[in-house]
Amino acid sequence: MRAAILDTLNGERAARRATILVTDIADGAQRLVREAEIAGDPLAEVLTKQLAAGKSGLVDIGGRQVFLTVQAPPVRLVVIGAVHISQAMATMAAGLDLALTVIDPRTAFASPERFPGIELVAEWPDAALGRSVPPLDRYCALAALTHDPKIDDPALKAALAAECFYVGALGSRKTHAARVARLAEAGFSPDQIGRIRAPIGLAIGAVSPAEIALSVLAEVVASLRRVARPEVA
Repeated sequence: MRAAILDTLNGERAARRATILVTDIADGAQRLVREAEIAGDPLAEVLTKQLAAGKSGLVDIGGRQVFLTVQAPPVRLVVIGAVHISQAMATMAAGLDLALTVIDPRTAFASPERFPGIELVAEWPDAALGRSVPPLDRYCALAALTHDPKIDDPALKAALAAECFYVGALGSRKTHAARVARLAEAGFSPDQIGRIRAPIGLAIGAVSPAEIALSVLAEVVASLRRVARPEVA
């Protein structure tokens, strides 16, 4: 690998931006494609598919074998609310390679006893996301689960502004309608607000906290892999 490519690769990795190293097996020629450049690349369709899968691999392109080395940032899942759903989520997230952070200013809920081994931030989301927790970015998913606008809204605003790949919020349609009005008043566009998955989670008929946690995580994975969301029943 040429020094210039390595320097660019390390810079993109430090900035939590994805890249794909394209290596021609026949002659060893290499080039690095940044995520922002994929749409305009001659191999855009193949590169997009490989990045969505999150895996490196050998592909055949016009009779030539090319190895695509995918370098994607670790995916973070930020959950707002140390509730029963997030407790259930904590036991599943590790198996999905999701780095979980739970944020809740209510110390009675946000306790190490209830979330052993989980990154737990007992602060208001606006303070936590601005200081204690690394900044949100396009490789972050955020799920707001408290039903409390004072806690959920600042986190949703931060997630929309950061263009997180997934933003979901718990609540009824009436609750979400009020949320939409507040976000619109705060200056967010209909397209931005429309990115919020509400009702949160895939429509699997979830009832228990564990089932709701499963439906949310499934929707996070579907968004990460760029699978269209099924219609909500």
